Amino acid sequence: MTLAAATNESLAEMSNVLIYSAMAVYTLAFFAYIAEWLFGSRSKVARTAAALTPGAESRKAPAVTVKQAGGTAVLERPKVVVRATAGTRDVPDGPGAHGGDEQGDLYGRIAVSLTVLGFLLAFGGVLTRALSVQRAPWGNMYEFNITFSTVAVGVYLTLLALKKNVRWIGLFLITSVLLDLGLAVTVLYTASDQLVPALHSYWLYIHVSTAILCGAVFYLGAVTTILYLFKDSYESKLAGGGKPGSFATSVLERLPASASLDKFAYRVNAAVFPLWTFTIIAGAIWAGDAWGRYWGWDPKEVWSFITWVAYACYLHARATAGWKGRKAAYLALLAFGCWLFNYYGVNIFVSGKHSYADVGLGVLTAAGF
Repeated sequence: MTLAAATNESLAEMSNVLIYSAMAVYTLAFFAYIAEWLFGSRSKVARTAAALTPGAESRKAPAVTVKQAGGTAVLERPKVVVRATAGTRDVPDGPGAHGGDEQGDLYGRIAVSLTVLGFLLAFGGVLTRALSVQRAPWGNMYEFNITFSTVAVGVYLTLLALKKNVRWIGLFLITSVLLDLGLAVTVLYTASDQLVPALHSYWLYIHVSTAILCGAVFYLGAVTTILYLFKDSYESKLAGGGKPGSFATSVLERLPASASLDKFAYRVNAAVFPLWTFTIIAGAIWAGDAWGRYWGWDPKEVWSFITWVAYACYLHARATAGWKGRKAAYLALLAFGCWLFNYYGVNIFVSGKHSYADVGLGVLTAAGF
């Protein structure tokens, strides 16, 4: 049987249509997230500034008057729960992208609904791509990209389903997902085809799927780390008596406190690190089956290990008092940069046993992980 005969072109074309449809829906979700930030109330986003203003803690919160049939009950507003940052400040979490406003919250819910629809379409695109050739849908960089972005959105939606307040990351996630899919369907696109013999193994399902999941979670951690750096600088400026611009105030005030962002980034990176360790071990076992050796200093193997070392250093530093906060954040971004180079840089610029199929312009080679 020829390779062409082994490919279901109808399913392959359906996959392409579903991916483009997902991009269109994600674009609508992007605008909905923008609307959530723009139309959410800006009058309710001064909590960090108030918390960092000397003497603000001693001011009594205004009372809330509730009218009842038998009289009038006067209740005190509940105190704002604050969290200690990696340094010395105690500031409250922001109200979210919607700014505590009902209209902004409505746009946010619409954005999440569109994100769910886009995810389902993208998942359908990945599934039909797999069915078109009866194999795992991550045999080249195009397939890895569309699967990676789908898993990243899936992790985000899972956290929302678990009642985790992470909607503030939605705009940044969808923006990068659109960029990733745009790169996939233009530069990295590869027609649906069969795999080279070395990839015909059940380890393809185990090794590459875990690499994709790890990358998606590492990505969420990296985005959160970047937001942490911005929010920490904002809080530092307020604590030093500075006055940030109105744009920075309206955006950064709505994010969680820097301490919450720092904690979230650390937890997601720590949670997925054991799985990344398993990914490297699984890759070594697969290499032993495919090439007769477990380790051969192939560029992909080397950079996978460098990435592991970088994240191990970050987790160790993050658990050490002297490396909390911004220093550890920079190390986390360096580790994610190693992961990115491990995928894009090694596949595009370096030749090795993990380079199998021509992509797009002929200068890109792909094998995923």
